[in-house]
Amino acid sequence: MINLHKQTIVKVLPVIVLLFAAACQRSNDESPPAQTSASTPSQNTSEAPADRWLGRWQGVEGTYLVISKRDDSYAIEIANLDGAKTYKGLAVDDHIEFKRGDKVEYIRAGTGKDTGMKYLENEKNCLVIKAGSEGYCRR
Repeated sequence: MINLHKQTIVKVLPVIVLLFAAACQRSNDESPPAQTSASTPSQNTSEAPADRWLGRWQGVEGTYLVISKRDDSYAIEIANLDGAKTYKGLAVDDHIEFKRGDKVEYIRAGTGKDTGMKYLENEKNCLVIKAGSEGYCRR
């Protein structure tokens, strides 16, 4: 009887380990993404990471994001299905912060997968505001 239990444990243990590893990976997927090449600091240390994000980034269904430099801040133009709006943003570490309504939002570098948007999932150079609804990439 004891040998039967040992054999069962030996057969089931690898499955338990795989399930545990998958659960840990799922938990890691919910954490902020690691820095990608889009957010890696350049050789010029005086350049803020956000300076490399200047220009137009394309979203889905005609949406877009345009980042322009204004002295020590950024003009953030976001166009969605309701039209375009512009916000003032400030570079903070590896992201840009801006206020939309009463909420502080963040623009951060990521991949198409980080955007949470199927149409962009294969892209490599992207910016994310809200995973699943606000992601923009350069193709």
